[in-house]
Amino acid sequence: MDTSLTRIAIYLGAAVIAVTIAQRLKLGSVLGYLVAGVVIGPWVLGLIGQVDQVLHFAEFGVVFLLFIIGLEMQPKRLWALRRTILGLGGLQMALTSLVLAVVVGWTLSLSPAASFVAGMSLALSSTAFAIQMLAERGELASRHGRAAFSILLFQDLAVIPILALLPLLSAGQSKFTILGGLEKTATATLVIAALVMGGHYVLKPVLRVIAATRMQEIFIAMTLLIVVGTSAIMEATGVSLALGAFVAGVLLADSEYRHELEANVDPFKDLLLGLFFIAVGMSINLGLFISRPVALLGLTFALMILKTIILVFLGRRQGLDWRATRNLGAYLSQGGEFAFVILSTAVADRLLPRPEADLLIATVTLSMVLTPFSVKASAWINERLNPIETKQAYETPVESEHAVIIAGFGRFGSTIARLLRAKRIGFTALEINPEQVNFVRRFGAEVYYGDASRVEMLRAAHADRARVLVLAVADADVSLNTIHMVQTHFPHLKIVARARDRRHSYQLLERGVTIFHRETFLSSVALAGDVMRALGFGNEEVERTARTFRQYDEGRLREYYRLADDAERLARLDREAIEELEDQFERDETIYSTIPSEAGKG
Repeated sequence: MDTSLTRIAIYLGAAVIAVTIAQRLKLGSVLGYLVAGVVIGPWVLGLIGQVDQVLHFAEFGVVFLLFIIGLEMQPKRLWALRRTILGLGGLQMALTSLVLAVVVGWTLSLSPAASFVAGMSLALSSTAFAIQMLAERGELASRHGRAAFSILLFQDLAVIPILALLPLLSAGQSKFTILGGLEKTATATLVIAALVMGGHYVLKPVLRVIAATRMQEIFIAMTLLIVVGTSAIMEATGVSLALGAFVAGVLLADSEYRHELEANVDPFKDLLLGLFFIAVGMSINLGLFISRPVALLGLTFALMILKTIILVFLGRRQGLDWRATRNLGAYLSQGGEFAFVILSTAVADRLLPRPEADLLIATVTLSMVLTPFSVKASAWINERLNPIETKQAYETPVESEHAVIIAGFGRFGSTIARLLRAKRIGFTALEINPEQVNFVRRFGAEVYYGDASRVEMLRAAHADRARVLVLAVADADVSLNTIHMVQTHFPHLKIVARARDRRHSYQLLERGVTIFHRETFLSSVALAGDVMRALGFGNEEVERTARTFRQYDEGRLREYYRLADDAERLARLDREAIEELEDQFERDETIYSTIPSEAGKG
């Protein structure tokens, strides 16, 4: 058997078993992945080797995660967070680096330069761990969630100058090396600026061309090309891959293709993040538990406790309540994945001895393993100290006002949208036709390019928070597929549907959709009334006739839908229904003949 296939089978099997058990125990998927990595790694079963290669590849999970976060972070929202990012993030990085540099330097007897590098690397938290756990618990939009994101974003930005600073701290470096570090920082700044300009003037027009092909696989390929290509450019200039993906996401956050891009990336993100957590578990050096247990456990608990104290202090200064600050400390108390890069670079530059760097890497990894327990402990403490505390207004998800998703933004869906907008009812509109999207966006309508029949697309549109799905797509088969998908993954969503014709109505009823309107039925009845008025019939008779016909037809529609597949019997019943309707009109004519109409027949 191919060894690569064997490794894939081992990863998948370990993930399925461990994550299922962790979820049953309510410990979260992250801890399940970590345990799976420990078990299959070199220190337990030894099923997988070459952990560094796996970890490097799995970092693309973090890259995709940052791209999706960027898509959710429109530039105006990012600008609104600038004070929090620079203020809270900058203070956290400075204070934590200083405190940890002193503690680690004294504990391990390091030089001042080595202590400073160790402090900066340990001050970073794990974006992948924190964001994933916040998302699983639905707390990304909470105040501590937004504060955590601001700090993590600043940390990702800080990786660039930290890596550029390492050569300057190395003993015996020449002025050429120092100039090289400064040149590297300047190059990274110019690349980010070029990416911003190119993304604005190139990416969006290219996406319109790709969307016009109507080929889903090509659009997915373009999405992956954006993420991987941007990351490759950033890596070539020494910038964090994840930061490059985040910048690309922010540039496309205002695009009509935002939800479609997120839906395309999401499956890859989930798989690669799981692989990343497994790789982190595999990289835990269990030998240090035997050779240096006191130092490893002492540094790990010191790291988590000191970071929590600093974060609680800064959170209180930022105006967060005690509940939110405890959560903030719990989610960001671990070390981060970028510490691996910084510490490895420091060893290569002879700033840190290899044994001490291995100990610090093990400390970071162990802190990641303990983070889910830290979060559960924080939740337990909050529940005991604030048992009656209700959810504050800021805990409401940012897009909760979008209680309606409109699938299909043609003539049918756009009319519904206009009425909802008139009543100030928020909605997210999805349309698969890129020309239609481009046209209506010119008039300020909030509509996104995307296929509503895909579960990833509806997740990206926050279907888990919405209350009503308006199914206004023109294709009956797509409509039925969407209903099946929604009933499977979002059973809470109330479906209000557009029916193309009578047969489509039967199919909707068979699937339990009872609120629908045939797209031409009501307008046809209304037009028939106008015909009668043009012939001289009075308004009262026109309205009575239309009402009778509508009630009768809708009643028969719901009565006959069980016979939709019996064409012969259905045809016979339709003939009987026509005769019955004619008899009813004749009886009505007899009853109302003595009542003068508003206008005689012409």
